[in-house]
Amino acid sequence: MDGYSRLIQFLKVLLPLAALMLLSTLFLLSRGVDPEAALPFAERDLSERVSGQQITRPFFSGTSPRGEEIMVTAEIARPGSMDAPASAEQLFARMKLVNGREITVYSDTGSFALDSNIATFQGDVRVITSDGMEVRTDTLETSLSKVEGASPEKVNATGPMGRLTAGAMTFGAENEGAPVHILFTNGVKLIYEPETAER
Repeated sequence: MDGYSRLIQFLKVLLPLAALMLLSTLFLLSRGVDPEAALPFAERDLSERVSGQQITRPFFSGTSPRGEEIMVTAEIARPGSMDAPASAEQLFARMKLVNGREITVYSDTGSFALDSNIATFQGDVRVITSDGMEVRTDTLETSLSKVEGASPEKVNATGPMGRLTAGAMTFGAENEGAPVHILFTNGVKLIYEPETAER
């Protein structure tokens, strides 16, 4: 038997032994698992996940008959029931108008009534337009099929014209070909600020 064959025979024995030694050291040096150690989840997260179904980062998008793009997302959504609509947390909506302007909406919580194509934003609702207006209110209902919505509660707004308060607000187009406008009603009070308007 030549030297090469002897080397092969030697390696056939040595390499499996070396592999067994490495495996045994892995088991000897590995830390023991504590079966009573706490899981890496907060108790609140576990109870919420166990109590009901939820969807993480759901996404809805569509186009209105006028060509406006509507997109709604949430951090978490939970399915509804016969008595209650689907609910969501940390809602965000973007409505892109045909003229290039945008309306974005943020809220802490909300709900969806898909049978009537309505999304309700609640809790520190912010409506921001691309031309510099920001409206804050507690509740805002918007359509999921076209760019329109309404807030039946008090609103506070700031923008190029200054600051205003009103008892209610609606936005949308008056007819099929008309542009989208925001309309404030029910006791509108405007504080005109020329410096703001000039900016």
